[in-house]
Formats: sequence, structure tokens, C-alpha cells
Amino acid sequence: MAAVKQLAGQTLWYGMSSVAARLLNSLLIPILSYLLSSSQGMIDLGGVSLIYAYFAVLNVIFTYGMETAYFRFCAADKENRKQIFNTAFGSLLISTIIFCILLYLLRVPIEQFVELGGHTEYITLAAIILFFDTLQTIPFALLRQENKPRKYAFIKVFGIVLNILAVIFFIVLVPKLAQQDPNGFFADLGRQFNVVSFVLLANLLQSVFVFLMLFQEWRQFSIRFDTALWQKMFRYSSPMIIIGLAGMVNEVIDRQMLVKLIDGSKDYAMKIQAIYSQNYKLSIVITLFVTAFRMAAEPFFFSKSQDKNAPELYAKVMKWFVITVCLAFLTTALFIDDVWKYYMGPSYRSGLYIVPVLLIANVFSGIYYNLSIWYKITDKMRIGIYITVFGAIITFVGNYLFIPKFEMLAAAWTTLVCYFSMVIVCYIWGQKYYPIPYPMKRILTYLIAIVLLFLIHKGIIGYLLPHANVYMRLGSGILWFVCFLLLILKLERKELASMPLIGKFLK
Repeated sequence: MAAVKQLAGQTLWYGMSSVAARLLNSLLIPILSYLLSSSQGMIDLGGVSLIYAYFAVLNVIFTYGMETAYFRFCAADKENRKQIFNTAFGSLLISTIIFCILLYLLRVPIEQFVELGGHTEYITLAAIILFFDTLQTIPFALLRQENKPRKYAFIKVFGIVLNILAVIFFIVLVPKLAQQDPNGFFADLGRQFNVVSFVLLANLLQSVFVFLMLFQEWRQFSIRFDTALWQKMFRYSSPMIIIGLAGMVNEVIDRQMLVKLIDGSKDYAMKIQAIYSQNYKLSIVITLFVTAFRMAAEPFFFSKSQDKNAPELYAKVMKWFVITVCLAFLTTALFIDDVWKYYMGPSYRSGLYIVPVLLIANVFSGIYYNLSIWYKITDKMRIGIYITVFGAIITFVGNYLFIPKFEMLAAAWTTLVCYFSMVIVCYIWGQKYYPIPYPMKRILTYLIAIVLLFLIHKGIIGYLLPHANVYMRLGSGILWFVCFLLLILKLERKELASMPLIGKFLK
């Protein structure tokens, strides 16, 4: 239990930073969706969402799994961590320079493929952002590896604050300042940059700020590149490129396919993609925890991989992970219509019906990440490739076949089917190569319970009491949420009683 408490403590710290950063960053969703509520505004926001979907793919290529390799080799060779840092950071420095130059030189054909309306400056700004973001990877990994979550939290949070302030300044204040002086500096700035480029410019300011704040970490870099070590690290990390790309296909390719496959005008497709992207972000309660868990879990899992009781520990972590994401699901799903819909502007609320499907998809995405640790600690990355490519095929085929007819709904259900299938395959394969005694009956009980509670809630509100007021709907949501808490209390009372904060109320 002590090891679980250690992971919980690290998750809490990384969670605080990730939650704070994500919550602050999530303020951009209502800000942008309320400000950009016109038809042209929706098209602009669709362009922003599309660019950031490609960002996710490019981040995988730019980092090519070197962060995971850094953790893996530091855990295996604690005496040589300095050289591992130099090799990992040096590798990313060289490759990032090359990739950014290629992006700049190929910016015209790239823009034509992505269909950004001739705005090649988006590609230039994206290349500069990726340069600074990629070079933050190993310094941030060093903070995590050395268990310095406070500094990690400070840098992450203040970087997001700067981004938000910059977005508000560029989108809200610059137009007003330009009106006051039509021939002045801000008027010229407004003519040179549109909404999309202003958002990218704000991101660039954040990226530069964060990179400078990590000065104490990256200044440790010295040009002592160990070629033999790099070959070993790259041999380990290179499968992560395929795994990462396939994973990003599962996460973000639906945005691109919506734009490409929806019947109708380009503007209509971009609006649908904007609505889908904004509603996808309503799974923030789940993604906040999953992100925080990922930050703490990877170095934790590697550090415990040699312990004889590691499988039992991983099983216990999985159970409490599932309980937490189930609570996150109910927190969002039961209160979508009366609380969470105000998180976005009215123009984007037509997509609320897909949110429960995407929430469950994100639950399975988190479970898959938890399961996938077995092929990382056993160095069977090739199997990880097979599983993620399998998921990517489902994503491509499902979206290709059904988006033309069902649009957003097809993208949402394809995402769910993809992650559910990956969980099944990863679990079966993992039990063969690295058996972990997951409490499957308990886990399935919680997953089935949240689906049933949500359906009962929707059934009562939608059919038995279709004219229920907001207080009745909120009361129903709270009732079923409490029912799930009571289920947890009944099944986990013994473990809960041993926890320091909760235990004193159960003895």
C-alpha cells in the first residue's frame, strides 16, 4: 500500500500542476467559443482545432519516444544518468533543427494538403513552436525523474497563464486598440494577423517562456554524445514513433477526416469539425486525471518493475485508476445539460449528444494506457506497435465508412470502438507475456455500473419526466452519483479504512 501511496502522492503533485494547467488552458474553450460564435468565427475556431490536431501528430515525430527511452535507461543505469541526459537532449536538438527546416522549406505543399486557405505563416509559426516544445521534453523528464513536481507545476501553470493572457490580449484588446488608432501599431498588427495566427502567436510566447524557465535543466547539457548509447536508446524508442503515430491517429485523425469526408462545402465541414472538437474537450475531467496519472506513472512503473510484488502493485493501481475515471465520467455525464453545456458558447452546443460516447472512449483510453505498461517494461515494444496499428485501422475504416452519413456521431463511436478493442487485445496479450492479477470482476462491475446509472438518469429525465426542471435534473444526477459512491464504499471498505484521510471516518 505504501507504493500506491507514493504513486498517489506523485500523481497528486503532477495532478495539481496538470489539473491547474489544463483548467487554465481550458478557459480558452469558453473564451474562444463565446467570442467566435459567428459563422466566420466557427470556421476560424475550426482552423485552430485542425492545426492543433496536426500538432499532436508532429509532436510524436519530433520526440520519437526519446522521453520514454530516457526513463527506461535511467532506471536501468542510475550511475550513468548524466550521459543519458546528454545523449537524449542532444539527439532531440539535432533532429528538431532538421525537422523545423524541412517544415519551413515545405510549408507551401504542407499548407495545400492541410487546406488552410493559403496561410503558410501558420506552418512557419507551428515550426517555431514545435522547436521550443520539443526541446522542453527531456528537461521536463529530468524534473519528473528527479521527483521535482513543485518546479514542474510552477513552470507548467505559469506558461498556461501567459498563453491565456496573450490570447485575450490579441483577440479582445488588439481590435479595440486598433479602432482607437486606425493608423497605429495595433491596427497594423490586426491587419497582419488573423484569429488563428494570433492563437499560434500566443502559444509561441508560452513555448519560449517555458523553455527559458527550464534553463537550469537544459544548461546541464554538454556536447558529449555517446553514439553507442544513442543507438541503444533509439533502438528502444523507435517503435514509439509508430506506436505514437498510431495513437495520435486514434486521438486526432477524426478531426482531419471530418473536414475531408463530410459532404457539403468546406466551410460547413470546418464548422462541424469545430463543434466536434469543442465537445470533445468536455471530457476534460477524465483527461485531467489521465494526464496527471501519465506524468507520475511512467517513471513509477519503471522504478518498481524489478520488485517481486510488481504485478500485484500494478493490479491495485489499475483498480483505483478505474474507480477514479468512473467518478470523472459520472461527474461530467450526469450534469451535461445543466452545468457543462455552459462551458462552451451556444453555437457549439448542438454536439452535446456525442459527449457521453466520447467520455466512455476516454475511460477506455486511460485503461489502455495503464495496461500498456507490460510491453514497455518487458521490452516488447513491437507488440505495442501491432496493437496501436490495429486501433488505427479501426479508426480509419470506421471514420471513412460512416462519417459521410453520420458525421460527428460516427467519429465519436469509432473512437469508442477503437479504444475498447485495444483494451481487449492488450489485456489478452499482456496476460500471456506479463501476467498481472487484475481484479476483473471488480473493474467490470464499476464500468457496467456507471453506464447503467447514466442510462437510468437519462431514461428518467428524458422519458418519465421530460418536463423536469433544472433542480429535479440536478437532483437525479446527484442521487445516482451518490449511489456509485455507496457502491465503492461497500466493495472497497477494507482498503478505504486503511487510508489516512478517509479511514478515520470508517473505523
